[in-house]
Amino acid sequence: MKYVIISGPTAVGKTDLVIELCEKLNIQIISIDSRQIYKYMNIGTAKPSPDEQKKVKHHLIDFIEPDQYYNAFLFRQDALKIKEQLVSKNIYPLFVGGTGLYIDAIVKGMFEGVPRDENLRKELSELEKKEPGILRTMLEKYDPASAAKIHPSDIKRTIRALEVYLKTGKRISQLQNHKNISDEYQIIVLNRNRDELHERINQRVEKMIENGLIDEVKSLIEKYPKDINAFQTIGYKELILYLEGKYNLKTAIHLIKRNTRRYARRQIIWLRRYKNAKWLNLSEISRKEALEKLENFLITAREGG
Repeated sequence: MKYVIISGPTAVGKTDLVIELCEKLNIQIISIDSRQIYKYMNIGTAKPSPDEQKKVKHHLIDFIEPDQYYNAFLFRQDALKIKEQLVSKNIYPLFVGGTGLYIDAIVKGMFEGVPRDENLRKELSELEKKEPGILRTMLEKYDPASAAKIHPSDIKRTIRALEVYLKTGKRISQLQNHKNISDEYQIIVLNRNRDELHERINQRVEKMIENGLIDEVKSLIEKYPKDINAFQTIGYKELILYLEGKYNLKTAIHLIKRNTRRYARRQIIWLRRYKNAKWLNLSEISRKEALEKLENFLITAREGG
């Protein structure tokens, strides 16, 4: 039996198709989304609605406090445990989501070859405080491949990449790429033509605002510090700055749309790394055709093909 991972850029339409498939085939979903893990962050992370969650059981969403630490290593442990539990009950687990690091954690395993060096991490952190942006500059110089994958505001991963390089003289991107993709998994990537995807992103952001994203952000920053990692999520970080008076709502919405489009592009670039992935362009086939193709993939995988 192979396990299927359905991925694709944000707003491509994964959830809608997958819910229908899972209802029909008695399948449960293991989410591969590093933001939907957080409780209370529902609108801005495009979390499946309560009705969708009633129709199909979702695992690894809505179970971590926004200020709680979680990473790809913990995700791999949790995801594989749930996978085995479902299989033991004769329920096929379908992995769905677009977080590249989490997909790697499943199909490649985790790179753990270089232990943490707390002193070095502290030095790098203090250097960044003295010279904001210096760690990004260093990463672009020493490991441009990692710099292309790591968001400029992701200081934790930046420090980890620099830590590995400074301790070993080797780039973490090179060490990670030595791991092979497990043939236990089949990756299916859903995509759309660029203009259509961008329009879907823009419309979804407008819908999030209409559905109360601003109030969701207000309630969250009343409960948690504004500088936690969860609030670096697109949609939340821009609206926090809006609520602080840094810019107006029109600018905040524009930035959310722009940053989401850029994120979608990074997701597509990441997914192209999986050489044996099967791609479906939803702009070029009907919904019925897409469902039929996905159903065939799932049935073949479940039967060991």
